[in-house]
Amino acid sequence: MKNPIIPISIGLLCTAFAISPTARIANAAVTPNAASGYLLDSNNVFSPAADVYQSTNLQMLGLSKMAFDDAWEGYTYLISHQKIRRNQFLTICDFSQPSSKKRLYIIDVSNKKLIFNTYVSHGRNSGKEYATNFSNTPESLQSSLGFYTTAATYNGAHGLSLRLEGLEPGINNNAFERSIVIHGAAYVDAARAKAGILMGRSYGCPAVPQNEATPIINTIKNGTCLFIYHASNEYLNKSKILND
Repeated sequence: MKNPIIPISIGLLCTAFAISPTARIANAAVTPNAASGYLLDSNNVFSPAADVYQSTNLQMLGLSKMAFDDAWEGYTYLISHQKIRRNQFLTICDFSQPSSKKRLYIIDVSNKKLIFNTYVSHGRNSGKEYATNFSNTPESLQSSLGFYTTAATYNGAHGLSLRLEGLEPGINNNAFERSIVIHGAAYVDAARAKAGILMGRSYGCPAVPQNEATPIINTIKNGTCLFIYHASNEYLNKSKILND
């Protein structure tokens, strides 16, 4: 990836961030600078990704630095290419974790706050507790990885639902045709996880707990970034967004 300077609102100020040209910045050493209060990487450059990651305690909540860095890289790429209209929020769905974990993270980047951390389903043909198979093919009943932008809402069989537009050709660009949406589902809830009962699976949609669906959807609708992650070499090597 090139080295664009991308304006992103952090806190109440709009700051220009230098995005690392390295495709994977997870291994960069990041340390706090006492004088500035900012996090600096090994080159003494402010690292907004590390600042947000640390401020939101994502590591303690199970999201790896590698997953976050891939999400951040794609997020900043999409901002620079004007593919997302609302950059305040970044949503990460980490399918490298089992469905019994709270693996959906919705981050308020502007205020460096985690506003939702909850359960999310994967497609029934992607796997049982762990998602291991992914597809862009209609009727596959599998989840699709990669970067999306959220679209409009509608009321359907599952109540309020949020359409998704896949941004990666050959990976998830059939999402709209496949009716891959965010919606609430009774088969995704904390009670199942606590009881050790296998979480329900969808037809490929990232379904969330019913009692959280409406606030989640209303927060991230209309042009925010969603990243569905898995440590899949096939995806990581194929994604043009992460390899441009």
